[in-house]
Amino acid sequence: LCLSFPAIFSHPKKLPPLQTLTMNIRRATTADLMQMQHSNLTCLPENYHMKYYLYHALTWPECLYVCEDRAGHIVGYVLSKMEENAPADDPHGHITSVAVLRSHRKLKIATKLMDQAHRDMQHVFNANYASLHVRKSNTAAIHLYQNVLGYETKKVEAKYYADDEDALDMVKMFPKGLEKQKRDAQKKESGTKDMNDSHKSGKQNAGDKSKPKKKKNKKRSKGNGTG
Repeated sequence: LCLSFPAIFSHPKKLPPLQTLTMNIRRATTADLMQMQHSNLTCLPENYHMKYYLYHALTWPECLYVCEDRAGHIVGYVLSKMEENAPADDPHGHITSVAVLRSHRKLKIATKLMDQAHRDMQHVFNANYASLHVRKSNTAAIHLYQNVLGYETKKVEAKYYADDEDALDMVKMFPKGLEKQKRDAQKKESGTKDMNDSHKSGKQNAGDKSKPKKKKNKKRSKGNGTG
């Protein structure tokens, strides 16, 4: 996937003219992991051991993407996976980490990377939704996730990060997940209705049983008395 973006490179004294860059967004390979880790160390406070990157690459290779501004030079990545302990009827993915070098920001690279990860979560793994955690203070990232990519805040997890900062637990529903939610809501509504009907029927039966039955008085037949 090749995309062209206009970009201005800043210089301490003078701004050069507008240039057009050709960005290449592709699936990551194990050969890219060192550069992905370098980008992570450069951009983010949450860092991972190399074996964690390798685990993602070997287990969910479809969910890792990188962006190059030239062959072999990675300027951004997304590291994502499928949740292993998810119920069989509710598969979903998780964005572990996404980063773009400061020199290449505001070019919608993070959006394109995450769009690719979302697409493969759905098409390859049949996911219902994707989730992620973001620092409560990271307003730029929250704007991207919420206003651009369609994530919603599910809850706040207190002291989630190593420095005790809270995290927003965010979720983006996919079409399949929305359909499942609709079916579940209909089943719940139908079950509640059946329960109410059963409760009413039980009350009615109980009321019928509580009513005392009137004894029928048998009329004695008048005989001719013999004696």
